[in-house]
Amino acid sequence: MGKRSALAKKPKAKFSRPAPAEEPKEKEEIQSDVEEEEEVEEPAAAAEALEEKASKAAHVPISLVDSGVATVPTLPRNMQDRDKARRLIVVLEGAALEPVKVGKSYELLNSSDHAHVLKKHGRDGINMRPDITHQCLLMLLDSPLNKAGLLQVYVHTEKNVLIEVHPQTRIPRVYNRFSGLMVQLLHDLSIHAKGAGGVKLLKVIKNPVTDHLPAGCLKIGTSYGAKKLVRPKEFFPTVALDKPVCVVVGAIAHGAIKADWMEENIAISQYAMSAAGVCAKLTDACEEMWGIH
Repeated sequence: MGKRSALAKKPKAKFSRPAPAEEPKEKEEIQSDVEEEEEVEEPAAAAEALEEKASKAAHVPISLVDSGVATVPTLPRNMQDRDKARRLIVVLEGAALEPVKVGKSYELLNSSDHAHVLKKHGRDGINMRPDITHQCLLMLLDSPLNKAGLLQVYVHTEKNVLIEVHPQTRIPRVYNRFSGLMVQLLHDLSIHAKGAGGVKLLKVIKNPVTDHLPAGCLKIGTSYGAKKLVRPKEFFPTVALDKPVCVVVGAIAHGAIKADWMEENIAISQYAMSAAGVCAKLTDACEEMWGIH
């Protein structure tokens, strides 16, 4: 009891919190003055900013400013634009786009999935490669040249079907969906964009392809076995600096393209290249020539 009473009588220590020190008002005033000075832009700095913007605008390629290139790729509006406006026209020749009935549905005939069908009809499936056309269309339509409205693509199939591809077309990335789209096109003869008044993104048009090319347009074929070896970035400025040019690319795995309307035949590499690789080199050369970035 004695110990408890002694503890109870012992006074408790009291702790007091120190009062927060008041910050000097002069410091606050100085800080506010600094912030106000940062918000105000000096006339000299504003002039330098305007000069920097002007210099950046001056470095925009002239072809994108003066030629009136639209942000959305479109086809030539009239005959004058079709014949004189500079652009690259690519014709994918010999494309293997042929529908075949499998069960109750149709698919694109190819050497991988339909070897038994080809063997039954005694046909060589070495060039039954619709995936080559798929790769070329993806490469061409995704290029900055197409987005600038300076590219037109035609597909001429092995069965003599001519297809016009609108620049705004978005080709499916997955091959199975591409196959279904091509089967629908060959059945309905056209593919429309969604919505009322949608444009024809893909359509079958009347042969020959030369009827749809600009008048006086240079028609060039590409082949690994051509005698004339050129660098596209050096060759195109000599033939198509300010006018349209048509280039034929074989959408086949082996062999030579059959197009007797070509005026010149060139090789763009000393090595054999895929059709998609050829399309990439062609668009890259034209983009550099016309200042497309």
